[in-house]
Amino acid sequence: MFGAVVVGIGTAGCVRIRDILAPMPGSPAEKLTVRGFISRRSLDIQQGVSQISVQEAVSREDIQVAFICTENVSHEDYIRTFLQAGKHVCVEYPMTVDHKAAVELWNIAEEKGVILHEEHIELLSEDYKNLKREVQGKALQNGTLHFTGGPLKAGSGFAAFSGISRLTWLVELFGTLSVTAATMEEDSTINYSKMTARLLTSDNRPLTWIEERGPDINRAKKIHFKFDTCTLTQIPPTPKGAVGLFMQDLIHFSAKLVDQVSKEELQKEKIRIFHCLKLAESIQQLCQS
Repeated sequence: MFGAVVVGIGTAGCVRIRDILAPMPGSPAEKLTVRGFISRRSLDIQQGVSQISVQEAVSREDIQVAFICTENVSHEDYIRTFLQAGKHVCVEYPMTVDHKAAVELWNIAEEKGVILHEEHIELLSEDYKNLKREVQGKALQNGTLHFTGGPLKAGSGFAAFSGISRLTWLVELFGTLSVTAATMEEDSTINYSKMTARLLTSDNRPLTWIEERGPDINRAKKIHFKFDTCTLTQIPPTPKGAVGLFMQDLIHFSAKLVDQVSKEELQKEKIRIFHCLKLAESIQQLCQS
């Protein structure tokens, strides 16, 4: 069994505790058990689990795994602390808001012989899987992915990092990308922002990624992908899957812990994660230059 601590008791942290307490029968997730949770607040018992300190968590031999479910800008410090203590880490995306730091953390994990897993539930959704099937085999001419939503919470980091799940969609759908231009429009008086990134596929097909946020803006993903044979203007509606997204991710992470994921798949995942973080960093630099 792998004893786990959950860091951060927001929505994601509570879901992590719930799923570890009731894992999918017959899955590798049954190898996990919750030993405690960590929060900056002093809290009562959560779902039967008691609060412990970071110092206790890193020193206890019956805790081998940490789930980092805090605000984005704090991920790096928590990951570093647990990796250096020889603990496996599962962290919400983005792993960090700095590409170089992510590489350093990955190197620490490899040196310590532990797993560093970045959660990407957006690739597990039925909507995404259906869209992936729709674009398979089609030759892209140009495309746009426009995300809208409410203002970012404090600690989310720059829009290219906080929205890296959308960038990950584009990389998984269309392959290696490069950034040609990026701009940021902001109006702090009404808490509005709009990031626009111009991207190119490896065969020079243009893609535009937009992250637009502000008060009273509904959360939505809008697409316009033009192919040689057709144009997709909406994500195909798909019923929810039988297994929750966080449970799917928990099973995937647990499979890594028990050595059920191939080295080829791990390497492919690593390349994608670093590519997306590097793209996000380039977009940020262009927006701020």
